[in-house]
Parts: sequence; C-alpha cells; structure tokens
Amino acid sequence: MKPYLLSIAAGLLVGVVYSLLGVRSPAPPMIALIGLLGILLGEQIVPLAKKIWAHEEVARFVQTDCRKHVLGRLPGDKFPCRTADHKGEA
Repeated sequence: MKPYLLSIAAGLLVGVVYSLLGVRSPAPPMIALIGLLGILLGEQIVPLAKKIWAHEEVARFVQTDCRKHVLGRLPGDKFPCRTADHKGEA
C-alpha cells in the first residue's frame, strides 16, 4: 500500500509543478520525456550524495549503478541488467 500512496503523492506534486509552469497534462511528448529524464536523474542524487559523504568511489557508482538505472540495457550489452527487484530479467 505504501508504494501506491507514495506514487499518488509524487503525482500530486508533479501536477502542482505542471500547474505552476503552465503546462497542461498530459504534457506534450518532449516535455514529458524531459520530465521523465529528470525523475531518473533525480533518483540518483540521494545515493550519489551518500557515496560522496562516505568518501566512497563515485566514478564506479556512476558508471555501473547509475548507468544501469538511467539507461537500462543498451544495445550490445552481453549480460542483462540485474536489479534487486528483477534478478536475471532484462
């Protein structure tokens, strides 16, 4: 139930931001895609900040975990991406 409540809260927040920016929903395709990219990149800010704060290797994190999350499986990848939710699925 918690993921659904968080999802609706995030949707409400985005709706408020769209209203403040004067963008109608559903957004035009380019605006929507840029927004989705912002969401994907924004999800990486907290883990990245934790790595920096803990003085851990940031470059490796960006090249592995961030890349897999933001870009997904790219053409030419020999192995499927493995995540905590979907082990072994592409």
